[in-house]
Amino acid sequence: MFLITHHYLQTIKKSIFNLLSCLPTSVLALILLLLLVYNGSTVFYIHLPLPAKSLPENLAGKSLKKLSSSTLMYAVKEENPPFVLKTHLPLLPKSAISMAPLNFSISSRPKKVLKRRVLKKLERFGGESKEFSLEMKGFFGSSVCKIRFFMTWISSLESFGDRELFVIESLFKSNPNSCLVIVSKSMDSDRGKNYILRPFLEKGYKIFAIRPDFDYIFKHTYAELWFKSLKKGKIDPGGVSLGQNLSNLLRLALLYKFGGVYLDTDVIVLKSFSKLKNVIGAQTIDLETGNWSRLNNAVLVFDKKHPLVLKFIQEFAFTFNGNKWGHNGPYLVSRVVSRVSGRIGFNFSVLPPSAFYPVNWSRVRSIFRGPRSKIHANWLEKKVEQIKMESLAVHLWNKQSRKIKVENGSVINHIIQDYCIFCNSSSNLRLLKYNEK
Repeated sequence: MFLITHHYLQTIKKSIFNLLSCLPTSVLALILLLLLVYNGSTVFYIHLPLPAKSLPENLAGKSLKKLSSSTLMYAVKEENPPFVLKTHLPLLPKSAISMAPLNFSISSRPKKVLKRRVLKKLERFGGESKEFSLEMKGFFGSSVCKIRFFMTWISSLESFGDRELFVIESLFKSNPNSCLVIVSKSMDSDRGKNYILRPFLEKGYKIFAIRPDFDYIFKHTYAELWFKSLKKGKIDPGGVSLGQNLSNLLRLALLYKFGGVYLDTDVIVLKSFSKLKNVIGAQTIDLETGNWSRLNNAVLVFDKKHPLVLKFIQEFAFTFNGNKWGHNGPYLVSRVVSRVSGRIGFNFSVLPPSAFYPVNWSRVRSIFRGPRSKIHANWLEKKVEQIKMESLAVHLWNKQSRKIKVENGSVINHIIQDYCIFCNSSSNLRLLKYNEK
């Protein structure tokens, strides 16, 4: 059977060959051309997908769930992967090292709008003053200052209340030979100097109020470029008060340029700071390890041009965030100190919470309350003695305690009586007034 089939196929091949040999050459060429066209169409054939028809309503969202993962992969897989050209792209040039902050808070608002808004706010806090440098040199040059204290006040003069006045009293009661500079536009006014500060001046205390010249104070630091960008509308001050963040930066720049002690206006001073040198206070500690867990910037004591203060300023400029409370303040100093601890060249000390923050903000109400019982009265007396013995200052955490009245027999009541200078003044009498219920 196989031999017959093979013989039959050979006969057919001979017949086809004889037929083709009889055809003209032109016909053979045409046939060959058609074969080439057909072969080329199969090689270079491009399939253009037609728009997919919508699935029937009864199949949409149901039948697709039944497809296996392999089926889905196959459905999107290309029949013929596209041809990729192997071209050599030029390497990107290395960016030049810049002092520009790494994390500017860029606003989506137009720069012109943001610029007008920022400049308007800056006018309330201070401005350019050619006399700032001369007046500061004149004050320090004419005064014998054992310690230089600095405060900032970016609010109105009306909001400078009885507590702030008592803080100044406690400072001079504990450090009578010191100098205090209050950097504030509102305080640097006739009413500020002649009404609020005059009683201290008449007592012989060295106190001075001056409006800030930000350009001069920030000059030759990382703060300079940050502040210029802020004024140009390139930085969004964010939702947190710009005045608060400027105060965070201003205290650092003042210490770096002049050296001394920075105090918040809600920090009562209990002892002399004359023996303190390059220190920052811990707000909280880890009870298991005994190490600090958070620092605070309400009290800072540093020499002029101290490298750690420069690092603080750099961190502010490079990581500024105007929408996170504390990011540019207490959290900032905590971040930097945790990075530089143990490194050569940074000579400073971290004092325990008892030094400046003997009462945490969450429990500050307890030191304003008077005794509720004999047991409570004994506890308050012991607390007063403990604070006087262990602490250099007491942070009142004004944000949490501003509206709390000082009750008779409370810890704060005892401190006011012991550290006041103008003890019979109307301001201290108001502070000591019992909060009747």
